[in-house]
Amino acid sequence: MPQQRVAATLGISVEAVVARLEPSQRRSRQEAARLAVEQQGELLPKEEIIARYVQGATMTELGRLYGVHPTTIRRRIPNDLIRPRSRTPQPRPRSGRVLVEEEVRRRYAAGESAYALAREFGVSTHTIRARIPDADWRGRPAGEASASPPRPARPGSGGVRMVLALSDEEILARYRAGQSATAIGRVAGVDCRTILRRIPEHERRSHLQAQRLNRPAPDVGADTIRALRARGLTWEAIAAEVGLSAKTIRARA
Repeated sequence: MPQQRVAATLGISVEAVVARLEPSQRRSRQEAARLAVEQQGELLPKEEIIARYVQGATMTELGRLYGVHPTTIRRRIPNDLIRPRSRTPQPRPRSGRVLVEEEVRRRYAAGESAYALAREFGVSTHTIRARIPDADWRGRPAGEASASPPRPARPGSGGVRMVLALSDEEILARYRAGQSATAIGRVAGVDCRTILRRIPEHERRSHLQAQRLNRPAPDVGADTIRALRARGLTWEAIAAEVGLSAKTIRARA
């Protein structure tokens, strides 16, 4: 018996049970776990397990039923009764309903979808599609099902160029005046990449130039920073007040 059960039977604590045992009589955790598994296995109905296994139950199902590992179930079954493992997939359970073409056509014409009918009858949507005449099918015709729609031609490959609310000259003039491609695209109602395609390569600003133009640094001199420091403000507080980073504030001071 485990120490907990002995303590519960005698009405004493587990520590009292351990104190009354000699060191040589105390079991280790591994030995206690092994005995617990053996005792649990001895309580299993071996004949009932074998009967259920012969009737078709798997070891995993029996282990889940009796609350043990499938290996424990395997030890209770004779070797001559062990079934070989099957690598073939088990067939899906089909519904008990018989697929009637007249009913399928009538219900499909009434508005039910092919997917809903396939789920109810336990078949695929292709099977339902085969029962529906082409004239009643609400999807694409069978000949056009695999045909991919034509792709629109790109402006650079001989297609029609997109007409914008702003001309290319006005876009270039706005860009040279300092407006960003995003701001111009917002006015024209298009993406900034569409605006950049209207601007020559040598006119486009670099990432650093655009960053400086879109986010200009405040004009804060060393005198202003020193005056704020004299008031007792920290570098972080000065940076938050003037809108710069603490690293920039230190460099300008």
